[in-house]
Amino acid sequence: MSSHFTRRDFVADSTKLALGAMIVPRHVLGATPLRRAPSDTLNFAVVGFGGMGMSNAEELVNAGENLVAVCDVDPGYVERQLAGRVRPNREGVVSQAALKLRDAWTKAAKYADFREMLDKQRDIEAIVIATPDHLHAPVAVAAMRAGKHVYVQKPLTYSVYEARLLARVAGETKVATQMGNQGHSREGTRRIHDWINAGVIGAVREVHVWTDRPQRYWAQGIPGPTQIPAPQAAAATPSAPPPNPSALPPAPPSWNVGTVNRAILNAMAANPRTLPQGLNWDLFLGPAAADIPYHPAYHPFSWRGWVPFGVSAIGDMGAHLMDQAYWSLGLTLPTSVISHSTPWGGPAANPASYPLAMTTKYEFAARGSKPPVTLYWYDGGLSPMLLADVPAPSGDGGGAIFVGEKGYITHQTYGDNPKVFPAALAAEAENVARTFPRVETGHEVNWAQACKGETTASCPFDYAAPLTEVMLLGIVALRAGQNKRIEYDAANMTVTNVPEANQYLTREYRAGWAL
Repeated sequence: MSSHFTRRDFVADSTKLALGAMIVPRHVLGATPLRRAPSDTLNFAVVGFGGMGMSNAEELVNAGENLVAVCDVDPGYVERQLAGRVRPNREGVVSQAALKLRDAWTKAAKYADFREMLDKQRDIEAIVIATPDHLHAPVAVAAMRAGKHVYVQKPLTYSVYEARLLARVAGETKVATQMGNQGHSREGTRRIHDWINAGVIGAVREVHVWTDRPQRYWAQGIPGPTQIPAPQAAAATPSAPPPNPSALPPAPPSWNVGTVNRAILNAMAANPRTLPQGLNWDLFLGPAAADIPYHPAYHPFSWRGWVPFGVSAIGDMGAHLMDQAYWSLGLTLPTSVISHSTPWGGPAANPASYPLAMTTKYEFAARGSKPPVTLYWYDGGLSPMLLADVPAPSGDGGGAIFVGEKGYITHQTYGDNPKVFPAALAAEAENVARTFPRVETGHEVNWAQACKGETTASCPFDYAAPLTEVMLLGIVALRAGQNKRIEYDAANMTVTNVPEANQYLTREYRAGWAL
């Protein structure tokens, strides 16, 4: 898994890929998808089965595909999740789809290390990757180089460098690829594409995108378990003086930020750190450079808010919410990015968790006759100060607004429930033809069909990689400094005005895991 080329070689060799194939995706141009002899079923494996991987597998199994192997570092958690999935609902009904999944899982070969699976399991044709973010690229690169088609959950990668690498390897190996932003295959996203390209709201120069995450889902902006001070022996308590009836009661503690952080750390210290039976923590760490001890605050699920493992709310939801604007407006890579946020969790020089809330401003250059676009991202419950005549989409904690010369388009997460304002334009929008091809299956099944040469994948890596790069540049700008505008030379994958920010385009890898 060692690198065979330097970052400088990579940038020099891949400029055409980055700004050619990335800017004009293959599926937009209608290129012929990968062809192989059609078969009735696709033999697939899943790496990371306890969360979204289980949902992805259920879609594929119930579409008739064949689950041949499951790889997960925590088999006990997988079994608990699967047991919950087949539990009767309030009406006493058991999901038949879940039962079919359980049967497929029971028959599948089981592994903890994806490298062992790739080496031993010769019947695998395609792999779903649904691990924590920091493991996406190592698994995907190994799978593609082994000739396997890959479906990778969003965000595609942990770093900008990795996004470019995955696009490059996908092009070299010519396997079918898909990122797990399922909204790209839904009707709402494609309807927005129709409206924008029909000019319903006129030229668009501004887009606002937001999500309420991480609130209600996972913690951020807090110190981490690795920052818990070593326990100290309690000091001897001196003999208390006799009570003084006239003395005032002791003052309550001042609940400032320091007190709150100490309370958090004390609670984490009191939480059992015994490694769950069967959990392979070394494989969970994977490429993470630091030797981080196990703590239940990291696994399962809550890993997303911790800097070594996830890329915050923008990584979780950016692909579901920026996708519609990025695609329909034909955006490329930004020329500049600026971010600001609430405080990071833990020491500023080496934060443990991402800020509770952040805002990012992206500047995109004009594309031919299309004007420049400014895109704003908000998370942690922040949202734009909406105009009074633009009702905000509601219902799922996130949304977006396109600001056009003649009107507005709004949508919910995944591009769902798109609407046009004002009413006169909405009536016009209803008459716009559905010109862009629709995906008649689910996102996962679309990929499976692409693996078998029956169609083109909805969101292949030559599109998903630059979308992911945009998302991750928001984090790069935040790491560069609060409200510090970075200027980005996309052709050379370089921040030109803040040289120290370039270190955040990639990351340090643990020995044996470098890409």
